[in-house]
Amino acid sequence: MSFTLRQLRYFIAVAEGGTVSGAAQILSVSQSAVTEALKDLEFDLGVQLFERHRRGLTLTHKGQQFYRHALRVLDAVADARQSFAEESRSEPGSLNFGVTSLVAGYVLSDILARYRRAFPLVETRAIEDNGDYLEHLLIGGELDVAVMVISNLKDRVALQSQVFERSRYRLWLPSGHPLAETEVVDVAAIGREPLIMLTVDEIEENIGRLLAALGAKPNVAFRTRSVEAVRSLVATGAGIALLPDLVYRRWSLEGDRIENRPISGDLPMVEVGMVWRRGSALGRAARDFVAMAGGEPGRGR
Repeated sequence: MSFTLRQLRYFIAVAEGGTVSGAAQILSVSQSAVTEALKDLEFDLGVQLFERHRRGLTLTHKGQQFYRHALRVLDAVADARQSFAEESRSEPGSLNFGVTSLVAGYVLSDILARYRRAFPLVETRAIEDNGDYLEHLLIGGELDVAVMVISNLKDRVALQSQVFERSRYRLWLPSGHPLAETEVVDVAAIGREPLIMLTVDEIEENIGRLLAALGAKPNVAFRTRSVEAVRSLVATGAGIALLPDLVYRRWSLEGDRIENRPISGDLPMVEVGMVWRRGSALGRAARDFVAMAGGEPGRGR
């Protein structure tokens, strides 16, 4: 089994609320993120956890059993953290970490907010840059850890990583687009549409390789480093976009609706996580930071 603490939190929120939408609102994440977490959790466990019906979801017998286990797991984690909390809070320290652009806007804020509440005396210093440069700083010992897209990691010999978020690529479409009428979009159709390309975190490189492997060629109409620009351009019909689900939001800043659809073919997952120098003795502040994200130093890949 390889489920994460994040998946357990999402599962419990749905189990207690009975709907994906309600859980997503409580957790401050997208509905699609909750849905994917449940699917991945059921796949990892090999059982059906929920009965799905028009009014929401109810736990199956196996789901009720797992619900009790999930509560005990999260309680145990909370107890473990609490046992060190008072001592840790009284100790000053420092944490130097890096983060890539895509991760900074959609993953980091929650982790950092929880870390600062738990360890208010630790001074945090961050640098945002591309993955290659952060790897260079990690190997050189200038950063303790980095929060980044692990599926893009170049030097897997010198660096160790721990995944805490997995996200699927999906197609973003303006409301009313003909491709939105299909449940799963054929990858060949993407090559016939103007594509809005996000250029941060090696997304463009990944999408090019992904489409080439599936026999399609991107027709890039616009390149941008801004996810919000992608949202606005897609929503107003300037093109479509292929992006990981973790950055999907249903509306643009202007209030226009954005649809998303899965794509045919075996697409790789985008993996986000913590990275640190292999063999390095992480300080207490760094160990706590990795643990806060759901990782565990020493058991990464």
